Amino acid sequence: MQFTSFAELLKSDAGLVAKGPLALIFAEDDVELDTTLRHHKDIGFKQVLAFMPSGFKLAHDVAEMVIRIDMETASGPDMIDAVNEVAEACAGQWLYYCFNAEYLLFPFCETRSIGEMLAFHAEERRSAMLTYVVDLYAENLHQHRDAVTIEGAMMDKAGYYALARPDPENHNHPKERQLDFYGGLRWRFEEHIPKAKRKIDRISIFRATPGVYLRPDFTFSDEEMNTYSCAWHSNLTASVCSFRAAKALKTNAGSTYDIKSFKWHNSVPFEWHSRQLMDLGLMEPGQWF
Repeated sequence: MQFTSFAELLKSDAGLVAKGPLALIFAEDDVELDTTLRHHKDIGFKQVLAFMPSGFKLAHDVAEMVIRIDMETASGPDMIDAVNEVAEACAGQWLYYCFNAEYLLFPFCETRSIGEMLAFHAEERRSAMLTYVVDLYAENLHQHRDAVTIEGAMMDKAGYYALARPDPENHNHPKERQLDFYGGLRWRFEEHIPKAKRKIDRISIFRATPGVYLRPDFTFSDEEMNTYSCAWHSNLTASVCSFRAAKALKTNAGSTYDIKSFKWHNSVPFEWHSRQLMDLGLMEPGQWF
C-alpha cells in the first residue's frame, strides 16, 4: 500500500492504523531500508509505516508488508512534524520511530514481541520508554565505504556515560529522573558532531497522548515521559542499534577523510542479541522477566 501523505491514508482507510503498536520508519536514504522494515515487522509491530521519497524501491516481500507514505525529506523538522501528526491521529496507541539502518532491540526480544513488552510497561503506569542509540559500524571501511554492514557490524563495549540534565526553568538544577547520555561514535568523533547532536538518548517509544508533542531533541513536552524510570523502581529501557552516525561520518565531506577506521581497543562484534546489550548496561530489563 502506498499513499502520497499520512492525511491521504487516514482519508482512504483510517482502520489501517487503528491498532498498535505502530512503527514509523523514516528513510533518509535507501541504505539497508529493506532490512530495517523487515526487522521491525518481525518483532511484532502491528503496522510498519515507511516514510520515504517516492523514487525509493522496496523488495517485493517488504512492499507487501508495510504501508508506504511518500515523504521527500524524511528527517529534520519534517520528520518531527510527521511523528506528531501520527500521534495526534492515533491517541492512546503505542508508537515507535527511527530511521533506516536502525534496529530496535529490547530485553528478551528474541522470544517476546513488542506488544507483550508494551503491555507490561503500561501496567507499570509508564507512557514512554527511554532508548539508547547504540552506534554500529563496519570494521573495514575500504570494503564498506558507507561504514554499514549487517554481517560484520561492530560496536563500542565501553565509553558510555551520563550527565545531569539541567532545568532552565529551575535555575539549571538537575531535572528529576532525567539524564543526558553520551558515548559511541558521537563521543569519540565529537569534533565532527554539532553539540546538540551528541546525545545518544531518545524517547523512541511512547503512547500517543492528546496535547503532548515530540520536540526536535527527541524528548516530549510532558516531562514525565522523558524520565528513565518511575519514582519507585527501575523500568524497562531499550536500544536502537544504529548505523546512522557511522554512515553520516563516512559520507559527509567534512569528516570522511579524517576517519580511516572506527575500530579501537573497545570495539567488539555486535551479536544482534539483547543479552549482549543488557550485559553492557545498554538496556535495562527492570521487572520484566
